[in-house]
Amino acid sequence: AFCTPLVVSVDGADQLIIPGAFWAYAYEPLTGKEIWKLRTPGYSTTPRPVAGDGLVFIGTGFDVPQLWAVRLGGRGELAESQVAWKNDKKMPLKPSPLRVGNRLYVVSDTSTASCLDPATGQPVWQQRLTGNFSASPLYATGRIYFFSEEGKTTVVAPGDTFQQVAVNELGERIMASPAVSGDALFVRTDQALYRIEEK
Repeated sequence: AFCTPLVVSVDGADQLIIPGAFWAYAYEPLTGKEIWKLRTPGYSTTPRPVAGDGLVFIGTGFDVPQLWAVRLGGRGELAESQVAWKNDKKMPLKPSPLRVGNRLYVVSDTSTASCLDPATGQPVWQQRLTGNFSASPLYATGRIYFFSEEGKTTVVAPGDTFQQVAVNELGERIMASPAVSGDALFVRTDQALYRIEEK
């Protein structure tokens, strides 16, 4: 797997959640002791998990990308009943999910952006963007940013309807997920590292 682990607090104790090939695991961060594991269908898992409201949202990776909502608090090998829902409709292979407020936002590798209800996994809206996507969406300054491999950034307002705020183009390939520090946006392309900030 290629994803970044996530540390969450469950009943006052930290758990390190790491999706891998065909399994997702939770460990005690200080000891490495396994807390739980769950059989999943994918491999080469890339999306970083996110958590909220007693659930952790896990991308299953290749071949058929799915997003699973797993109830936290389990022990040992988890039963299917520990999975609150699964969504296999236009889910990402590589980009990570993003949680903003009471919604999940994802973008498929082949350009469909979705706003999901995290309680059910059902789409609130879906919108076709242009290009292909490897970078994860980013939330900053009240906006969500989707970065295509072709160098186009689509900026949308979070909410229950799709509201495009702006489209910007760098004209260079973007594969890495950008980052924010203060008021500055850092975007790595195949040619340069950009710092973008309004002065």
